[in-house]
Amino acid sequence: MNQLVTDNRNEAAAVELSVVVPVYNEVENIKPLVAEIQDVLEGVINYEILYVDDGSSDGSLALLEKLTTEIACFRFVAHDGNFGQSTAMATGVKSARGDLIATLDGDGQNDPADIPKLVNRLKAHEGSGIHQVLVVGRRKKRRDTWLKRISSRVANGVRSRMLKDDTPDTGSGLKVFSRNLFLALPMFDHMHRFLPALVIRNQGNVISVEVNHRPRKMGKSKYGLHNRLWVGIVDMFGVMWLQRRAIRPTLIDRMD
Repeated sequence: MNQLVTDNRNEAAAVELSVVVPVYNEVENIKPLVAEIQDVLEGVINYEILYVDDGSSDGSLALLEKLTTEIACFRFVAHDGNFGQSTAMATGVKSARGDLIATLDGDGQNDPADIPKLVNRLKAHEGSGIHQVLVVGRRKKRRDTWLKRISSRVANGVRSRMLKDDTPDTGSGLKVFSRNLFLALPMFDHMHRFLPALVIRNQGNVISVEVNHRPRKMGKSKYGLHNRLWVGIVDMFGVMWLQRRAIRPTLIDRMD
């Protein structure tokens, strides 16, 4: 897998938060979402916006290239093919400049206005170890089709019972966590659906925060019953295997 990387960041300004947005054929949603992120975060925190193009064929890549010439805090990474959301997310986190990561879906359904709330919730738990906390947005009122709502509800229920991740909405694209926390997790296809269980496996903490959810205005959904439910069930057994084989040593002494 080859990547095209652009860097349009002012090195003099340290980045605290990287907003990572994986996209696949979302050309209509890119500019409006980027503008919203800027409106929310400008003057609030030192940030960058980092898009990951996962092999789009609709003109998304050309638009991302154009935005790097117009927006100082904007960067992108591009895959040479379509590798899926988990791989795109991992590429974004690895390429990020910030110690903190906020992820958003590229379809505009996650509300960037919720990002500061999740970041503040994460920082409030610094005493318990900021690098061991995952904050997940809980979409209380879903703005999706009935099929998408049902398949997501079933998948969340099955995952919660089987993996005991105590997270009512693991599929929410809006999450905040430290870069180091993510990079310590096992990487595999579809792992983005199981972040709470994987963080708990690594002795971390998961917090759910109620967030806004919006209807998709442009473009087409990339997910349906097959790739949300049936594929997810197969992956879930793999995560259960990882949970059973987690090694959690207790450090009783150290020599510096």
